[in-house]
Amino acid sequence: MTIPPKYPAKQHALKVKALLGLSEGLLYIESEKTVYFPNCDQTRPFRQNRSFYYLTGCDLPDCYVTFDLAQEKLVLYLPPIDDDDVMWSGMPLLPEEAMKKYDIDSCVYESDLESVLSSAATIHVMEQNKRPLPTTVNAKFLLDAIDEARATKDEYEIAELRKAAEISDHAHLQVMMNRKIETNECHVHAESVYHCMRSGSKHQAYDPICCAGTSASTLHYVRNDQPMLGDGQLLFLIDAGAEWNNYASDVTRCFPIGGEWTKESLEIYTLVQKMQAETMQLVRPGVHWEDLHLLSHKILVQRFLELGIFRDPQGKPVSDALVQEVLDSRVSVAFYPHGLGHMLGMNTHDTAGRANYEDPDIMFRYLRIRRPLEEGFYVTVEPGCYFNKFLIEDALKKPEQAKYIDQDVLERYWKVGGVRIEDDVLVTADGYENFTKITSDPEEISKIVRASLA
Repeated sequence: MTIPPKYPAKQHALKVKALLGLSEGLLYIESEKTVYFPNCDQTRPFRQNRSFYYLTGCDLPDCYVTFDLAQEKLVLYLPPIDDDDVMWSGMPLLPEEAMKKYDIDSCVYESDLESVLSSAATIHVMEQNKRPLPTTVNAKFLLDAIDEARATKDEYEIAELRKAAEISDHAHLQVMMNRKIETNECHVHAESVYHCMRSGSKHQAYDPICCAGTSASTLHYVRNDQPMLGDGQLLFLIDAGAEWNNYASDVTRCFPIGGEWTKESLEIYTLVQKMQAETMQLVRPGVHWEDLHLLSHKILVQRFLELGIFRDPQGKPVSDALVQEVLDSRVSVAFYPHGLGHMLGMNTHDTAGRANYEDPDIMFRYLRIRRPLEEGFYVTVEPGCYFNKFLIEDALKKPEQAKYIDQDVLERYWKVGGVRIEDDVLVTADGYENFTKITSDPEEISKIVRASLA
């Protein structure tokens, strides 16, 4: 596989044109702007508009891009040179430098933009556009076309995603290897970010989720400030991913805080491991994500019945019919409330998943992919199992669900908190490639943590 020397912005623009199905008009997108904190010479953290980056590969603020659909000409517009800014910050990127750096047809200053916009019959824009435009504007289709274009990754993007995954693998391993010096959730947070930055990733794809014990029952817990050696705490969950050139990774691992799995924590961990392994093996083009999500719930229900957390109200033995009956009650959602995974790319929860957050079926409401998989999709596979009192107590108030829960058995599992295992997977022509290499084997994880504590 030959990786292009430049980010393939022109190829992306042509892909968007094909999805738009239009041959005339001007695409116009603005980069994010420089924003200063009030009464301060410091700027707010900059995060590039992902649609702008997709059509330019440019990670600078205060820029613009146009793409003439008829002429297929991609033009980058740079902000004017500010003498004061040069004094403080040095010379900005010049047009001739931009031509060498980016896959564009032309680069000029913003002063040339107004005449280009004025002469366009139709301008296709993003809704977050800030500049008043002088002609007919179409804000209906461009975002959808770019979102859909971003769903399938090209060779350049795959290389960026692979690098982000490699950095995250290293950071997760270092967190486990340095368990001895980690006595607070914030220590794990710091350890992970430190090793990402040492590897060249200055930004995280999202705020790390670092959970000790029962904190892990909260899906997007971000306090990251509690002791990890409290009474009865069993597991630590870290969900953290590096960002590389605006491309994200998203990885979750769990490890026993004391180096040894308890009976209950290992039972839940191996359940989630089975949920991930069996669904991931079915990843390939044409497979509907909803079917994989439903399978993951079925595996959970089957195992919960075997463990005794779920039961038949009449005491009947476990059977396929009983598994389906419990599945239909949706009681498993109280223990596994999120979806099996999501699209991944320049955003952690990336575009074109076609989620339906108004779905009346609670099992699918938070499923972020509602379409068949295609070659080139990059997705997370991240089943989980959580003992969240708020969610489970709500299920216990519903007779049609409570009848399946054995509260005496459940009592033994509260301290497990939550388990999630998350890998980043590329859908290939005949299956998948897992970019996440950090081990999820419970015995290997235990050995790493025990060695740290020795």
